[in-house]
Amino acid sequence: MSSEPSRAPPTAAEPLAEDAKSFEGGGPALAGPPPAVQTKSLTKAFGAVTACGAVDIELHRGEIHGILGENGAGKSTLMRMLIGLVIPDSGSIIVNGTLVEIPNPVAAAKLGIGMVHQHFSLVEALTVWENVTLGDHNRLDRAGTRDDVAELGDRYGLHVDPDARVGDLAVGLRQRVEVLKCLRRQPDILIFDEPTAVLTPEESEELFTSLRHVVEQEGRSVALVSHKLAEILVVTDRVTVMRNGRVVDHRPTSASDAGGLARAMVGREVKLRTAGPKQDDDGTRGLEGPATNAVPALELRHLEVREPGRMPEIDDLTMVVRPGEIFGLAGVEGNGQSVLVDLLSGLRTMSAGEIRVSGTVIDPSRIGAAGDAGIAVIPEDRHDSGVILEMTVAENLMLSDPSRFATSGLIDKTGVREEAQRLIELFDIMCTGPEAPMWTLSGGNQQRVVLARELASEPVVLVAGQPTRGLDVGAIEYMSDRLRRVADSGVGILLISSELDEIFELADRIAVIYRGQITGLMHRSVATRERVGLLMGGDLL
Repeated sequence: MSSEPSRAPPTAAEPLAEDAKSFEGGGPALAGPPPAVQTKSLTKAFGAVTACGAVDIELHRGEIHGILGENGAGKSTLMRMLIGLVIPDSGSIIVNGTLVEIPNPVAAAKLGIGMVHQHFSLVEALTVWENVTLGDHNRLDRAGTRDDVAELGDRYGLHVDPDARVGDLAVGLRQRVEVLKCLRRQPDILIFDEPTAVLTPEESEELFTSLRHVVEQEGRSVALVSHKLAEILVVTDRVTVMRNGRVVDHRPTSASDAGGLARAMVGREVKLRTAGPKQDDDGTRGLEGPATNAVPALELRHLEVREPGRMPEIDDLTMVVRPGEIFGLAGVEGNGQSVLVDLLSGLRTMSAGEIRVSGTVIDPSRIGAAGDAGIAVIPEDRHDSGVILEMTVAENLMLSDPSRFATSGLIDKTGVREEAQRLIELFDIMCTGPEAPMWTLSGGNQQRVVLARELASEPVVLVAGQPTRGLDVGAIEYMSDRLRRVADSGVGILLISSELDEIFELADRIAVIYRGQITGLMHRSVATRERVGLLMGGDLL
């Protein structure tokens, strides 16, 4: 809990009596307009945990400001205070030089603050223009409103058919609709939370071109929350780094580099990803040697997953994962990856095709068949299907096969606790012990629990669905190293990721999935970001 005295929020907007301070050098700001948004000693605690401690930050008009930090660093809490979803315990928020209170998102909107959230808030049954105008209070002119939405998309280069049903749109187009929803309300300050998580490289470039137009031509301010260091370095004008709820670095982006930002985020040196072959990779791993002639760890033949009366979600999909290789499956989210993970987890059934593990045909829809055959799965969403937050670490570590610790239906609690302690030490899981509630662990340590549990079964193949999603650079470094070591031990890894940096860093061979089909297959040594990015967008090369 912060030690500074609590300050009652102001009852009304009131002008500041003192000049705003500049972060550059700590002296008075140069003559000119005040920051679009400024926070002073903004503090928020949840129980004994200080999520934001005396945070000072400035967002200026005509700039894109990057916000970096590990999971739990306080970035989301800070943004949620600016948008009115969280009320600060103390400190000040100043908008255009005026001290304000923001008790809810409606108040934020009136102050000209808008936010595009990472997770979509669209109604799939409605059209694009209906979603964009949802919540309007004025009398609706259907034809005029539809034309306004079309013109808005043209103005910002966010082209999308206003009459299209949102449920029929690709993920990248849905992101455009979210941005249009925000821009239509003409906010002066725009907050973007991981906006490119579901976009192809080309779509990301188009989005940032539009944002650059917004800030430079219209004088707006953009806060960009992102875990992608390369993205921050290319897109932003200034960058703020948070760690443990406090600002630890603030500088112009031109004076920053990836290594320095990573060190500021985690407080130590971090091995960053590279987008090409590792120096010791001669381009032959996975093509030559024993793994090529060995029985495939996982073989999928002409798979189809289709609900009655609907288009196939997986369509004639064939691939081979060899022992000891990392097979990367790249694609924009929503093109069948989740269905494939669910199928290999035994949660979905296939309409046609065949699955072989170590040469043996299996039926994953039979309860326990996938695990018995040697398939382990890191699910795409650890909170949805990877862990149970209300259970302890020990209980989560035994979820995949509780029968190992049961006799006549009774759980051996001592055995569970001893095995959990062994895995905690083996995988460096930071927690207070086996009895620690799962919700007390950081996202990176929760993912270590999932990895430890799945590898404890000594699998033949590991299906890793978005294994570093939502993790900070330190946790990404750990997970990447572990996956390499698992592959080196002879396990075949199917790496499913929408992050091209992850695919290029880890995969030996790369396939691209688009609308449930494999549209390209290549070795990493001949793959390029441009080629893979085009395939992710549906272009056939």
